[in-house]
Amino acid sequence: MKVNGLAAKPAHPLKVGDRVTCYVHERHRDLEVVGLLSKRVGAPVAVECYVDHSPAPPPDDSSMPFISRTAGRPSKRDRRHLDRLRGR
Repeated sequence: MKVNGLAAKPAHPLKVGDRVTCYVHERHRDLEVVGLLSKRVGAPVAVECYVDHSPAPPPDDSSMPFISRTAGRPSKRDRRHLDRLRGR
């Protein structure tokens, strides 16, 4: 995690206008602080306190069929997954 381009620890104090960059769930996030909160709040309220400048996430490839990387006979888990894809 970086704040204004410098490495930061979890307790680093933030100010309005700070730019926070981090790598979360296999994607880069770039957030700008536009408001500060004095206590913990829910996600709908917290969203109002930052502007997300992150690039758009890559398209979801869940429509691609599962291909086992192992050679030979599929395992029981692989067969169940293949059956689900075939609609059985």
